[in-house]
Amino acid sequence: MAKFILTFTIILMSLFPASSQESNSVPELIIGMEKAALERWNQGDPSGFLEISADDVVYFDPFTEHRLDGISALTNLYEGIRGKVHVDKYEMINPRVHATENMAALTYNLVSFSGENTFRWNCTEVFRLDGGNWKIVQTHWSLTKPELK
Repeated sequence: MAKFILTFTIILMSLFPASSQESNSVPELIIGMEKAALERWNQGDPSGFLEISADDVVYFDPFTEHRLDGISALTNLYEGIRGKVHVDKYEMINPRVHATENMAALTYNLVSFSGENTFRWNCTEVFRLDGGNWKIVQTHWSLTKPELK
């Protein structure tokens, strides 16, 4: 009987392999991915975000005139600022993930500190489960309480 249970367990494990992304809950995983990308971003390396973005990602921020479509357009934007962003520390405030089986939306406020400057942002990232990996398919950055003229 023990041999049967062991064999059955091995068969089940081969049918449903565990990935490193399955070891955490979806919210923990998504927030962890975002924080890891932010850590790299803060040192001038945008590749953390590029690596977790899908090929068909769309992107908005207050400094782009139009929506960017696709990883090539996002890469072009990020390569133009590679090495120019330096953040001393940051706070991810109130991150929240709403998830379904294959989609997840992360929202949070970001406060970043660079020297004497403080920057405040709103962020929304939409992730899609692609081949067992969560990838960003939509990013939207906006300024928190911008000065309106």
